[in-house]
Amino acid sequence: MKVKTILVSQPEPKVENSPYSRLIEKEKVKVDFRPFIHVEGVEAKNVRQQKIDLNNFTAIILTSRNSVDHFFRIADEMRFKVPDSMKYFCQSEAVAYYLQKYVVYRKRKIYVGKRTFNELTPLIKKYKDEKFLLPSSDSLKPSVPELLDEIGVNWTRGIFYKTVISDLSDLRNVYYDILVFFSPSGIESLMKNFPDFEQNDTRIAVFGNSTVKAATNAGLRIDIQAPTPETPSMTMALQKYITSVNK
Repeated sequence: MKVKTILVSQPEPKVENSPYSRLIEKEKVKVDFRPFIHVEGVEAKNVRQQKIDLNNFTAIILTSRNSVDHFFRIADEMRFKVPDSMKYFCQSEAVAYYLQKYVVYRKRKIYVGKRTFNELTPLIKKYKDEKFLLPSSDSLKPSVPELLDEIGVNWTRGIFYKTVISDLSDLRNVYYDILVFFSPSGIESLMKNFPDFEQNDTRIAVFGNSTVKAATNAGLRIDIQAPTPETPSMTMALQKYITSVNK
């Protein structure tokens, strides 16, 4: 079956000439974007109930842009002035770059990992005397606390925001040739919004092992998978599949 329409369960990329733009142009397909999940901030009083006092920490571990936004939001709500001496450990360059929205970059102590949390831990391990705060969502990869416990640092997790399933009821009678997922939460949202979902000819594209597992557990047939050595990105995997079926 040829592919004409694709729904990506994420916000539309803000950059011009994104890989999706090139896919649309080259394959003449329609691509829509719709977040299947969204993030909501936890109130400051709920953070206090977690027995978190921001004065007690000397370093912040930031794993995403959301963690940056919600740390500074909570600091503001608690009227906590973040000291210039605070150390920031950012999982990737993208997170570190985003941090500039809140701090003067050159005046702060910022340590940057390559991409994965695993690659950030050697940097954290060098500063064992610090008291680390990990602002996170209510859903956190189990490997993160395991790695922090393994390197033996003094750290505390704070749930500063939560992942919420979006209302997709307006899509009930809308059909796409391919649905694209990047997280188990996206799969959960599909099944919660449409408990009677029947896949039939709809192709499912998934990114990452945890998403593969969630899709399989939900009884979905996986037609497109990334990353692979041949297709490290989702757009490359989509391109390869569409080229083969749209001949």
